[in-house]
Amino acid sequence: MIRTAESVSPMHPDKICDRISDAILDDLLRQDPYSRVAVETMGGHGIITVTGEVTSNGYTNVRKLIHDMLGGRYGVQVNIVEQSSEIATGVDTGGAGDQGIMVGYATNETIELMPMEVMLARGLNRYIFEKHGSKDDGKTQVTLDIKTKEILALVASFQNISKDELFTDIKEWVDSKNLKFKESEIYCNPAGDWHTGGFEADTGVTGRKLMVDNYGPRIPVGGGAFSGKDPTKVDRSAAYMARKIAVDYLKKYNAKEVFGYLAYAIGKAEPLQSTVIVDGKEMVIEGYNLTPKGIIDFLDLRKPQYQETARYGHFGNGFIWDK
Repeated sequence: MIRTAESVSPMHPDKICDRISDAILDDLLRQDPYSRVAVETMGGHGIITVTGEVTSNGYTNVRKLIHDMLGGRYGVQVNIVEQSSEIATGVDTGGAGDQGIMVGYATNETIELMPMEVMLARGLNRYIFEKHGSKDDGKTQVTLDIKTKEILALVASFQNISKDELFTDIKEWVDSKNLKFKESEIYCNPAGDWHTGGFEADTGVTGRKLMVDNYGPRIPVGGGAFSGKDPTKVDRSAAYMARKIAVDYLKKYNAKEVFGYLAYAIGKAEPLQSTVIVDGKEMVIEGYNLTPKGIIDFLDLRKPQYQETARYGHFGNGFIWDK
């Protein structure tokens, strides 16, 4: 019953790329709610590259957006074209923008209905990041005995924050949560204090932190990345809907945990699979419009809201699909 999960700060290079991709999406949706967007970002060592497909009546100045977010110290390369007409044909008729199976999850372990190890790793990361001015690259990791609720190991590695400071931060946070732990199992900057982080130390890519974005490593991930994709892409919208369904069924049956599964074929509106597993019992999902349009309308997905999802996970942060 030992579980481990990690979290990364919004200034981790992969998370910066997620945030850029979703900032572009939000800016286009603000101008045109029916924008088709699929943009990927890669950054590192002085250069940020944004590439992908956009079909929209809006326009975003990608270079300005990035410079406003991060300052003007990075060169920006942009290679964006319109969505393929062959893909657009299937989406225009209401079909899914791609094939895939999306997994939703909910558990009664925490008030957020998320795995406990995920919420602990995320909470510690957010506490350190915000306490020190919300500017540093960093990671946290928590190993937990899920049965006894005892923390077996805590790891925190943060740029420009010393081991001693991190140790104090962790003790403050653990005490505030009234958690059980052993001081000997705290690992602060285990490779030594460090000052070069973000794009100066490493390359980042959109969608490379899927476990952080989802439910941690003990829950399967079905679809692809979320960030930079408009809601006609079921990778995103159906994953949000699967979470909403899992939450609803958890409450309806007063369950311990629920898995939701939605599968689609490109260009087809109705799902090929729509099932939930409630405390080990499989059921067919009923009572929802699970077409892409039905999901978009039900969850109000055509409005700008996505950059916030790219910071500390797409689930368990009070979004409409969490309620």
